[in-house]
Amino acid sequence: MAAEGRPWRRALLWLALLGPFFFASYGFANWMAGRHATLPVMAFGWETRIPFVPWTIVPYWSIDLFYAVSFFLCRQRLELDRHALRLLSAQLIAVSCFLLWPLRFSFERPQIGGVFGWLFDVLLGFDKPFNQAPSLHIVLLIVLWVKFAQYLHGVWRWVLHAWALLIGVSVLTTFQHHFIDIPTGLLAGWLCVWLWPEQGTPPLRAWRTARDAKRWRLAGVYLLGAAVLLVPVVLLRGAALWLLWPVVSLLLVALAYAGLGTAVFQKRADGRLTMAARWLLAPYLGAAWVNSRLWTRRAPHPVPVMDDVWLGRIPCAALPTPLVGVVDTCAELSCRAPGAAYASVPMLDLVVPTPEQLREAADAIERLRVQGPLLVCCALGYSRSAASVATWLLRSGRAADANAAVAIVRAARPGIVLHAAHLHAITAAAGARA
Repeated sequence: MAAEGRPWRRALLWLALLGPFFFASYGFANWMAGRHATLPVMAFGWETRIPFVPWTIVPYWSIDLFYAVSFFLCRQRLELDRHALRLLSAQLIAVSCFLLWPLRFSFERPQIGGVFGWLFDVLLGFDKPFNQAPSLHIVLLIVLWVKFAQYLHGVWRWVLHAWALLIGVSVLTTFQHHFIDIPTGLLAGWLCVWLWPEQGTPPLRAWRTARDAKRWRLAGVYLLGAAVLLVPVVLLRGAALWLLWPVVSLLLVALAYAGLGTAVFQKRADGRLTMAARWLLAPYLGAAWVNSRLWTRRAPHPVPVMDDVWLGRIPCAALPTPLVGVVDTCAELSCRAPGAAYASVPMLDLVVPTPEQLREAADAIERLRVQGPLLVCCALGYSRSAASVATWLLRSGRAADANAAVAIVRAARPGIVLHAAHLHAITAAAGARA
């Protein structure tokens, strides 16, 4: 029944629209680049040792088949539309880069004959030594690999991984791209997947302009960090281009504070960030995880607060005994607690949670604690989670007011960081009782 329900006609329509658009926009970028008398080359010296491997034109060409088939894998209309929008975004992002920063491939391809030579001749009838960074082949490869991996399992998934790796390598061994086109293509590919998640609201639609001055200050700090890292990228090029990854990561975090909120991190119901968010934000996420462990190295274990509710940092493995449930208030780190009763109420770090978020967290605590001892956590266990537990204490009648609730939490974990603004939010959150 699932196969019969696939939106075949809509898939055909998307293919009929995106196929010609692909060739038209790609060809237009080639034509525009060809109008320049000279174009810059961006290549490392060691790339001259990359061998030309004629047979890799086969995996290089195979991406066209993957592209066409991918539309018909989708089982639901929303899934199909999101996949098509990823492919459309890939084209728009890559072609925009080709037009804004045209580059030229600099190696001379040897003359070859046979079937492989014919495949190269067909390719050269359409392609030119332009359209370099990011490699559109790599951008599309990420989008297509994500889609096919969703439906392939066992040995077939490993076959997919191996063939995808061949496609990725083939952009070098067919002398189509220089190396820098690959990491920039990976970055653009994951951005396309992030822009159009499989489920839920696309992050850009979650924009709500921040009204909190502290959020804007933090957005400015991360934006400044991105700008500082961008300077060596522009001035030095070469290996400094790797800094584009943390630049994009910091820009996304800045957008989170400015208006996108927790949607930037795309935390799923199972406690993990989407793969796209993990890749795009990896530099920031790595620093956030190290920071959480450094700040809590002297107090790594959760502490009991009251009535089987515990407070601590986010777990990265199995829950310690006797905990059997988790209310996770951390937006930026994945929570790994297999087998635990789990609820996620993501909140941004370093800012005061909204009363609505605290109310949702308090209700989740009350709902899950009946199943057994429960951990309420954030990155450190000092602020977001502490405010959530205090809200639960006040909302459930275990504390007379916000000050008393915070005092109970502080007695259990003296290092908590809750200020006057937190007290106002806790009081407001407890105002509407269940």
